[in-house]
Amino acid sequence: MDTSADKTSGLAAITAAAKQAPGRGLPPVHLWHPEHCGDIDIVIRRDGLWMHEGSPIGRAELVRLFSTILRKDADGYVLVTPGEKLSITVEDLPFRAVTVDAEGDTLRFTTDVGDIVEAGPDHPIVVETDPVTGEPAPRVHVRADLWARIARPVFYELVERAQVEDGQWVVHASGAAFALGPVGADA
Repeated sequence: MDTSADKTSGLAAITAAAKQAPGRGLPPVHLWHPEHCGDIDIVIRRDGLWMHEGSPIGRAELVRLFSTILRKDADGYVLVTPGEKLSITVEDLPFRAVTVDAEGDTLRFTTDVGDIVEAGPDHPIVVETDPVTGEPAPRVHVRADLWARIARPVFYELVERAQVEDGQWVVHASGAAFALGPVGADA
């Protein structure tokens, strides 16, 4: 059973390990396979806010550090270091695509944690319909099995760039075509 001290030491250990990633580079979390140590009370809310023990994590630098050691395993989202693996809760997707810059055939997204992703064959844009609201639920691939929910204003920017092809709104990026939804559907 986790004690309060165990949670604090786990958080401190994760923070220390994340700080070892040089600059804005990403540590090789895919190579780390420690034993699962339990859960840590970190929740990434649907709106992208990272919470620890019910309070927002107010330091953007700390959220960025944690985002670099986030991984999605078969059993869910985890923060992983060479020595620890702790499960966290993600209500929707771990990241939000908060801006998009278009230059020629390039669509470059920036996430709420500072990742920059160019949409294309390796980083597709996928639009599904939210089963609860019936609204489009667009996302873009960031890395490994981690995705960013595309913010509504950013999605509207994509729709403005889209062309009609075979009854679908389609946007092109880096030689790939991505369907945003059927023509006539509410975006």
